[in-house]
Amino acid sequence: MTEKKYPKVGIGVMIQNEKGQVLLGLRKGSHGEGEWCFPGGHLEFGETVFDTAKRETKEETGLDVDKFELISIADEMRYIESDGKHYLNVGVKAVYNGGEPQLMEPDKCEKWQWFDLDNLPDKILDGTYQIIENHKNSRVYKPAR
Repeated sequence: MTEKKYPKVGIGVMIQNEKGQVLLGLRKGSHGEGEWCFPGGHLEFGETVFDTAKRETKEETGLDVDKFELISIADEMRYIESDGKHYLNVGVKAVYNGGEPQLMEPDKCEKWQWFDLDNLPDKILDGTYQIIENHKNSRVYKPAR
């Protein structure tokens, strides 16, 4: 009998600097390799969405962020066929308190870079793309189907 699969919950954190640019990391070593994404990761048992946003941002970039705002819920289904992964992606906007992003997990991320929202790289992780689109269009959720 086949084991029933369930979606995972991923948290993506949109951080903007004083110029309004967003911080993106170039993924490596997992699904979405070669695509740019926000800092973030899996919601852990017993954590709130904002706890996860703060923890993952610190673990991945060394940055401290606060004043969180829920900005997006998205069905990330693009990787079901290729990687067998389905996520409910929660987008959180966080206030950037300064400092330079550090490469804390070099096995998972090649580099961090700031981008203008109107001049983003071509290859963006689906969950990050959906957060950006929801934010630009002033909506929290757009059904995948």
